[in-house]
Amino acid sequence: MLVIETQQLSKRYGSIRALDGIDLHVPAGSIYGFLGPNGAGKTTAMRILVGLLRPSTGRASVLGMDAIRESTTIRKRVGYQSGDVRLYEWMTGRRLLAFVDAARGGGSQQEAERLRARFDLNLDRRIRDYSRGMKQKLGLIAALMHRPELLILDEPTTALDPLVQQTLYDELRAAADQGRTVLFSSHTLSEVELLCDRVAIIRSGKIIEDNHIETLRRRAVRRVSFRLRTGSAAELQFPERCILQSTQDGMVSLSWTGEIQPLLRWMAGMDLQDASIGPPDLEDLFTAYYRT
Repeated sequence: MLVIETQQLSKRYGSIRALDGIDLHVPAGSIYGFLGPNGAGKTTAMRILVGLLRPSTGRASVLGMDAIRESTTIRKRVGYQSGDVRLYEWMTGRRLLAFVDAARGGGSQQEAERLRARFDLNLDRRIRDYSRGMKQKLGLIAALMHRPELLILDEPTTALDPLVQQTLYDELRAAADQGRTVLFSSHTLSEVELLCDRVAIIRSGKIIEDNHIETLRRRAVRRVSFRLRTGSAAELQFPERCILQSTQDGMVSLSWTGEIQPLLRWMAGMDLQDASIGPPDLEDLFTAYYRT
């Protein structure tokens, strides 16, 4: 079952195309990463999904409902946090959560208190006195506390310290284990690789990759180095999948793309003194996607 589905979704601001015909398919119970550099279109897409923006063309479906015509119903079942958290500065944190809970019909006080303890947030201070990280934590509690079927989080780890980030990751994993769905945007590869089942990469308003993390890992680059006991690097026949980086003081350094078994078979035919094979590095792969 698809919780989010878009078809040729576009958004224009005059001559500027913030979104350019994206197709997004987010299955139920998944943690789905929406990855891209700043200005790529992530926030625009998310605002359309929760009914805060209207698309120029195309359509978007959330929880089986039209994201524009049925946006009021959708928002009752979705937890959303924007990338630029804006809160009522004159309220205390506790008053804000009570206000949000009442707007949704009530019943979330116990979960709000559990999350307050998890995120270690003082709710009795006025929001105007909160740091940026504290405001981010309050916004996350507001998005999570009614245990929504779908979480749409726009760069939720901004301004959070590493321990709080880990707490958030644990909460998102628990939500997915319960059959709920998470769509979160990021421009940080490490958290997407750590959390996500699948990732869509967006650049200049277009989705240029949409795949499982494990599939991307199989296409990622490994760093390989070895030293020959006998023979010369000049005599080696290098397979197509490798790119020779250097041969210095008898040490051969190369990069390898794809499955590891052909690499191991190739290296098994050499008389090696020493060898090192690094893990798949998605950084180079994603950097290539980000380049114009």
